[in-house]
Amino acid sequence: MVLVHAGIYTVNPGEPRAQAMAVRAGKIVAVGSDEAIAAYRGPSTAVIDAKGNMVLPGLIDAHVHFMAGSAFLEQISLNEVKTVGEFQKTIKDYAAAHPDSSWIQGMGWVYNIFGKSGLPDKKLIDEVVPDRPVYLAAYDGHTSLANSKALKAAGITRTTPNPPGGIIVRNPATGEPTGVLKEAAGTLVSKVIPKPTREEERDRLTRAIHYASSLGLTRVISAGGDAERVDLFDEIRQRGDLTVRFTMARFVSAPVSQETVAILEQNRKKYGDDWIDASQVKFLLDGVIEAHTAAMLEPYENDPKNKGQLYFDAEKYKESVLLLDRLGFPITTHAIGDRTIRLALDAYEAANKANGGADWRDRIEHIEAPSAEDIPRFGKLHVIAGMQPLHATPDRNTLENWAGSIGPRRAQHGFPWHSILAGGGLLSFGSDWCVVTLNPWPGLQILLTRKTPEGTPAGGWLPSERLTLDQAIQGYTMGGAIAARREKTEGSIETGKLADAVIISQDLFKIEPNQIGKTRVLMTVVGGKIVYQDASWKAESSAPAK
Repeated sequence: MVLVHAGIYTVNPGEPRAQAMAVRAGKIVAVGSDEAIAAYRGPSTAVIDAKGNMVLPGLIDAHVHFMAGSAFLEQISLNEVKTVGEFQKTIKDYAAAHPDSSWIQGMGWVYNIFGKSGLPDKKLIDEVVPDRPVYLAAYDGHTSLANSKALKAAGITRTTPNPPGGIIVRNPATGEPTGVLKEAAGTLVSKVIPKPTREEERDRLTRAIHYASSLGLTRVISAGGDAERVDLFDEIRQRGDLTVRFTMARFVSAPVSQETVAILEQNRKKYGDDWIDASQVKFLLDGVIEAHTAAMLEPYENDPKNKGQLYFDAEKYKESVLLLDRLGFPITTHAIGDRTIRLALDAYEAANKANGGADWRDRIEHIEAPSAEDIPRFGKLHVIAGMQPLHATPDRNTLENWAGSIGPRRAQHGFPWHSILAGGGLLSFGSDWCVVTLNPWPGLQILLTRKTPEGTPAGGWLPSERLTLDQAIQGYTMGGAIAARREKTEGSIETGKLADAVIISQDLFKIEPNQIGKTRVLMTVVGGKIVYQDASWKAESSAPAK
């Protein structure tokens, strides 16, 4: 195959721009001008005419929860809900449209729409769906709301104790559960929800994979919840339906058991090729700022007796990092609060010193509120900063609930993309799907603007942390490839690499930054094969040379 008449942005500093590329056996064999690539055309060559459209390396979403995301595509989406009235109407309408669903599930509600407390109440659902259990996760996945039917199904009453790592929120006057479940308390309900069959899971996963291809994604890095079902992804591959490459991290606890190590070793040996790589591990070390469960060095501004919490004993976590690092597993740690971020950096630094500083590509994910002192350590310690651009959308939830929880002094260091880069750090960008949309183009936009889609605030929120377009694209391509340990074969368009590329509807360098989110994918190519093509756009195929 050859791709011609394109505006290729290669992400290769040695040859940043090109017109064409040639592909053989799934790999790029040449990149250059239309004239240079013409020499590679033979009688059986397929020719894709990009018609002047921009071409990028295939994008990499470096933080997804794909099993959960595939389920979310069939559930209630509350991401666009902005009032309590809209919240109730969305639930009522969905229930009416799905009368045969024994359980109603969804995700996406934000804290700020429920007043000063930031928390809803089960009665809001009971009023519109009194006859079936309903379970709705907040947008961040760390808090959920169950109606009375769901609480009853789970056996949650006023005498039910808080589970380890979770909080059942109760009415302070009566002690009755309000329906709000923080962190691990949500599993009390989720574990009683009827499970889909394997065939149902496989089919919706396949639909989600094709959806990712339509967005220009050629690899995703799972941050937990998928490696546990890696065999299902392998089945999809055997059926010929895997059009996205997967790197997977398995959730682990501290201390790490020998049984867990054995599973990790088994998966690493069995799944380690270009399509499925299940070699990484993930610690969920704290919660989120909005729910006051992220671990902070100082108390929350609006909750002065609370510093949040670590999910594991600090020393046991450090010992587990040391062990897994010695065994050669790339480690990812969810760390949002400044205390947690510091602990993760300390653990990685100690492991590198003890084990010889091997290049295992350790990452910290989220990094929403680091202390100023710890920001330069990412570059010094070569720890990859995994960031989710849309989490920094400066809407009411961010500017009021998030920033209000930690106060203006600490909020000044929120989501410090530019500062980490300036300190020599490396960024990899992702969505955290299904927390926000899997669509990467709005994420690219906010990296340049630090504004909502509506353009607020006027000057951008903490505008010094904005990135250039080159930096943003780098984080969605080479940054993700490095995080996946695939930079030698992916992340840029250059000779010898896998032929993963995406043709898009507009030249990102010629439009205003606030238009990037409107980008459409015209074609996605993985390993030299077309895995998605926009129905309204057809690449012109030239006749093969004779």
